[in-house]
Amino acid sequence: MTSAPSALESVIDAANRDRRGALVAYLPVGFPDFETSVAAAIAVVKAGADVLELGMPYSDPVMDGPVIQAAAVQALEGGFRTEHVFEAIRRIRAEVDAPIVVMSYWNLVMQYGVDAFARDLAEAGGNGLITPDLVPDEGAEWIAAAKSHDLDRVFLAAPSSSDPRLDLVIDSSRGFVYTVSTMGITGARTDVDQAARTLADRLHAHGCTRACVGLGISSAEQVREVLEYAEGAIVGSALVKALAAGGVEAVAETAAQLARGTALEATTSKEHA
Repeated sequence: MTSAPSALESVIDAANRDRRGALVAYLPVGFPDFETSVAAAIAVVKAGADVLELGMPYSDPVMDGPVIQAAAVQALEGGFRTEHVFEAIRRIRAEVDAPIVVMSYWNLVMQYGVDAFARDLAEAGGNGLITPDLVPDEGAEWIAAAKSHDLDRVFLAAPSSSDPRLDLVIDSSRGFVYTVSTMGITGARTDVDQAARTLADRLHAHGCTRACVGLGISSAEQVREVLEYAEGAIVGSALVKALAAGGVEAVAETAAQLARGTALEATTSKEHA
C-alpha cells in the first residue's frame, strides 16, 4: 500500500507539475552569524526556493568543498551548537512554509541522541534529515526514529553505486534521493557532470520518483539543465558564496536568479517522463 506523500514530497511534486521542478537551497546555520543565517534562509525561500536545506556545521566535513568548509569554521568559531538548528527552524517556520530538511554528519546526531534528535527536529517544525555519511544498511536506528517522528530520511546515491545499492537507497529514503552529480566534494562548477544525468536515469529505472541533484550547480542555466532529467536541483556553494560576499540581499538575489531556472519557458519534457 502506497502511503500519502509527505509535505516535502508534495512540494517537489507540485514544482514538477507546475514548473520544471524544485529548487532546493542549502545554507549553513550560524554563518556568518546565527541571526544572519536565519534571515538568509527566510530570504532565499521568499526569493523562490522550494525547499530549504539547513547545514549543521561540523569540524570534519568530508563532503564539503572549501566555500562551505570555511563557512562551517566561522560558524563553529562563533559558538554554533546543535540546539541552534532547532531554534533556527522555529524562527524560519514562523515566517515561511517551505519544507525544511537538515543536512548533518552522523556523528552530530549520535552525540545528541538519535531519537532525541528526531524528536526535537520534528517538534521544531523540521521535515527530515539528509545523512551524507550514513548508508542505509547502517541506518536502522535513524530509520526507526524517523518513522516514529514522521520525518523524511534522505540518503545519497553516487555514480559509483551498484544497482542493488540504488534499490536499497530508494527503498530506505523518504522525501527524495540525494543524487550526487560528481565523485568529489561540493562546490560550484562550470558544467554539471554528465554522470548526474546517467545516475538520475538509473534511479528512475529502479523506481525512484524524486531524484534531486546536488554538487556543482551555480546558475539558472544549470538548474534548467538538471531539471530536464531530475525532479530537483540542489544549490549550496553558490548561495554561501553570495551570502559571504554581500549578505542577505545578495543571497536573496542569487536565489531569485537560480529560481528562474525552474520556470516553464522553453521547457522540454523530462526524458524519464
